[in-house]
Amino acid sequence: MPGFDRRELVAVFVGGALGTLARAGLETLAPADPGRWPWPTFTVNIVGAFLLGYFTTRLLERLPVSAYRRPLLGTGLCGGLTTFSTMQLETLRMLEHGHFVLAAGYLAVSIAAGLVAVYVATALVRRARLR
Repeated sequence: MPGFDRRELVAVFVGGALGTLARAGLETLAPADPGRWPWPTFTVNIVGAFLLGYFTTRLLERLPVSAYRRPLLGTGLCGGLTTFSTMQLETLRMLEHGHFVLAAGYLAVSIAAGLVAVYVATALVRRARLR
């Protein structure tokens, strides 16, 4: 396969393994309950959104181009840490148990907080450059 770099694949794998281990560890400490706010998933998704905003902005605007940093940190670490599919499954469980307001709030707050986290991280990286 032309242009295929095994080291890039290893970077994604290593970052993904680290992110997934962090998420799994947090979710083990506090298992989800369909009648309560799923703090572990919410936390990893917002932290992951912040880190993705930070890494992406810093790697694209502040550091020399690297073939391995973005796959390791963005695709791997942040991809393994965050979990859109678990958020959807938890929302479905909330709906199945009749917690409609909780489900709607969880979706709305997750999306809004994720966008704010990316914005804040990006602004912090760009602000640091101005100093």
